[in-house]
Amino acid sequence: MTPHYRSFVMLGVLLLLQGCMPGNRYTYGYYTGKTRPPTSAAETPAQRSDVHIVQKGETLYSIAFDIGEDVRTVADWNNIRPPYTIYPNQRIRLTPPPVVAPPPHQRVASKPAVITPRVVPKPSSQTITAAKSTTTNNQKISWQWPTNGKIISTYAAKDSGKKGIDIAGKSGQPIYAAASGQVVYSGNGLRGYGQLIIIKHNDTYFSAYAHNRRLFVKDDQKVNKGQHIADMGSTEADRPMLHFEVRRDGRPVDPLLYLPKRR
Repeated sequence: MTPHYRSFVMLGVLLLLQGCMPGNRYTYGYYTGKTRPPTSAAETPAQRSDVHIVQKGETLYSIAFDIGEDVRTVADWNNIRPPYTIYPNQRIRLTPPPVVAPPPHQRVASKPAVITPRVVPKPSSQTITAAKSTTTNNQKISWQWPTNGKIISTYAAKDSGKKGIDIAGKSGQPIYAAASGQVVYSGNGLRGYGQLIIIKHNDTYFSAYAHNRRLFVKDDQKVNKGQHIADMGSTEADRPMLHFEVRRDGRPVDPLLYLPKRR
């Protein structure tokens, strides 16, 4: 083998290895000839735009779900109060607003704090009612399996494409609400999820049901545990299945930690 030919071979090997390195834009499509499938994982703040323009059918819950943030956090960034109503073409900030420090000449030296006796008011009936309401809103949730079938993919915290579990089944198979709650999104506007339902169970927990063929519930509708909410499908999936997620404070968690043990 001549030195010139040996150098040519080494150059080809180096180019091939570079294409396979993580983060290279040709890692998937260039060598397979296929289009990279859409991901259902939330983008990191460094990857996503700072502002989202609201599209018809979107809710603040679906936007927060898509970026993996607590809806209350996104609401705070945008000064939106409950019930978090948004409108088409509205600009929604997806990252924390910048903190602007006051000019130096406006800074005033702090004065010594004056300590005054604190008078603790007697709780009113309204205060007690609010406390009970908060406690009830975060009471323990009773979960059930959303459908029957073999688990073909499990949750993996470090894998951006495995934020829930995939349950195989037949097209048209019933999908049930895993717990009682309120529908905060029903539609197909989130890339990678197909026909999707998101249910709010309390201020902490949400569940999501993706790739459905038909949806039987609408936004703001109250649902009961075990209620038939959709039919299994394969929208944005390669086979009939249910992609099921549980979110705690906006973050995906392993659904198998909450669902009853199968016998």
